[in-house]
Amino acid sequence: MKEVGHTFLARLGKTRLRPGGKQATDWLLAQGNITQQTKVLEVACNRGTTMLELARKYDCQVIGIDLDAKVVAKAKENIKRYGLEEKLSVQRGNAFKLPFAAETFDIVINEAMLTMFPDVSKQKALAEYYRVLKPGGKLLTHDVSLIKEDLELVAKLGQTINVHVTPLTRRKWEELFKQQGFLVTSQVGPMSLMDPRGMIRDEGVLGALKIIRNGLKRENRPQFQAMYRLFKENSFNYITVVSTKPEENDQWNF
Repeated sequence: MKEVGHTFLARLGKTRLRPGGKQATDWLLAQGNITQQTKVLEVACNRGTTMLELARKYDCQVIGIDLDAKVVAKAKENIKRYGLEEKLSVQRGNAFKLPFAAETFDIVINEAMLTMFPDVSKQKALAEYYRVLKPGGKLLTHDVSLIKEDLELVAKLGQTINVHVTPLTRRKWEELFKQQGFLVTSQVGPMSLMDPRGMIRDEGVLGALKIIRNGLKRENRPQFQAMYRLFKENSFNYITVVSTKPEENDQWNF
C-alpha cells in the first residue's frame, strides 16, 4: 500500500511538514500580531508542533482540530509532555463543519491542507474560517503554489505523494480568498520540504541526517527519491497568505 507523502515523511522522522518549512511558518505567524490575549484556532494541527510554539512564544490560548484520530492522540501526548494543558487543547474535528460559534477566534491557522481539496471544498472550508473569525480577525494559511499552470505537473505531484492535490498559482490562491470576502496579502518562496538545507533549518543537522538515512533505506528509497526529484525541479513554490476579515464598517470598501 502506497503512503501519502506527509505520512511517509513523518515516519522517516520529519516533524516539519510544511511546504516552506519553519521559515515560512514564522513569517506567517508574525503577521498575526499575536499576544497573550489572542484566541487562536489551528485547523489540521497534526501533531501540535505549531501549537506548542505559539504557547511557548506568545503564552496564548490555542485550540487545535484534526480529522485524524491518531495525530490528535499524538498532539495530546506532546501537549502533556511539555506541560501546556492549561494553554492548549486539541480535538477531532472537521474543517468543513467547525464545532465553534461565529466570531469566536482572533486567528485561524491552516497549513498544508487546502491544496489537498478541490476548489469547491476549499471554498467550503474558507466559509467556515470566515464564520468563526471575529471582524478584523486573520486567517493565516501556508500551502503549495504553482509557478505556472501545468496540469501534467499537478497530476505528477498527486502520483508522487499518493494523494489527489489541486495547488493553485499565486493569483488564483489570492482570488479564492478574496471571493470569500477576505482582504488578502501573500508571500511566495521556494519549497524547502525536501531540500537538504531546508531540512537542516527545520530539523537540525542530526534530524536531517536521520530523515535522509531513513529515506535511503531500501523499502523507502523509491518514494523518497521520487519526491526529492520532483521538488528539486523548482516547479513549485510555497505560498503564505494573510487573509483579514473586514471590520463591520469596512464591508463596503472592496
